Amino acid sequence: MALKHLIFFTLLSILAISSFADTESSTTTDSGLVLNFYKDSCPQAEDIIREQVGLLYKRHKNTAFSWLRNIFHDCAVERCDASLLLDSTRRQLSEKETDRSFGLRNFRYLEEIKEAVERECPGVVSCADILVLSGRDGIVAVGGPYIPLKTGRRDGRKSRADILEQYLPDHNESMTVVLERFKSIGIDTPGVVALLGSHSVGRTHCVKLVHRLYPEVDPAPNPGHVEHMLHKCPDAIPDPKAVQYVRNDRGTPMKLDNNYYRNILDNKGLLLVDYQLAVDKRTKPYVKKMAKNQDYFFKQFARAITILTENNPLTGNEGEIRQQCNVANKHH
Repeated sequence: MALKHLIFFTLLSILAISSFADTESSTTTDSGLVLNFYKDSCPQAEDIIREQVGLLYKRHKNTAFSWLRNIFHDCAVERCDASLLLDSTRRQLSEKETDRSFGLRNFRYLEEIKEAVERECPGVVSCADILVLSGRDGIVAVGGPYIPLKTGRRDGRKSRADILEQYLPDHNESMTVVLERFKSIGIDTPGVVALLGSHSVGRTHCVKLVHRLYPEVDPAPNPGHVEHMLHKCPDAIPDPKAVQYVRNDRGTPMKLDNNYYRNILDNKGLLLVDYQLAVDKRTKPYVKKMAKNQDYFFKQFARAITILTENNPLTGNEGEIRQQCNVANKHH
């Protein structure tokens, strides 16, 4: 898990200047969000979040992957309102506890960030914005582009565990389904290809891979890669709680880069969706372009993340500003 020293505090301001997202600091969007929403009500909010992300990343490298995944799992399900973070109640199952959220973790660290922000500005900054901004800063921590993201989201009051399947594409679904799910929130094909570049970092649990290995090996993956997968996943029915996983990218496992695309073109993707991305005629041209041009990958990735984080947010007087990210205020 160790990663050679990643300096991103000092680079953040430099990366911001050469951002890949085309936005202006004073502009608003149809979503009702705006850059620097807290400039008057809590001017230190984004700096506090950035500092906390940096401190937590130094202690726990895998937090960056978690924060990036949080954006997808929260914002792709109807709206970006931190419903993902809510704990189960007697009446509602938490999204965190569904099968589709398998592997999501490190939520307690978001609470640490929330507590730090609350000490400075009680009751001002939403958990939805903290989720998005921690994801943005996590992207920078693993070598990705700095993306100026708008803020002003408010928090939802209920879990959407009952409708997750309608919104989140599974890694075993057809590329048609994957493209259609993202298209419904305004993300086009190159945007989808770029978002799946998130598979460049982190790891995949053997639970998600064994169907490609047992009872018979899927003939599609590179034979050498299959050997590695079998070594890491020796059990046909792995224990979900066991530390059995395969790095998504054996070359640069802790870095968000375009090596993922070169891997899948060489049939070294882990998940079925990785394989499909490299062979489907709708996505393959973009895979090849991103494999050759990391700037193009980052530009499309930043654009897709921006669209995703602006998906149907609660703003104005809608929703609430939670006191704790895992509990809606009415339950206090």
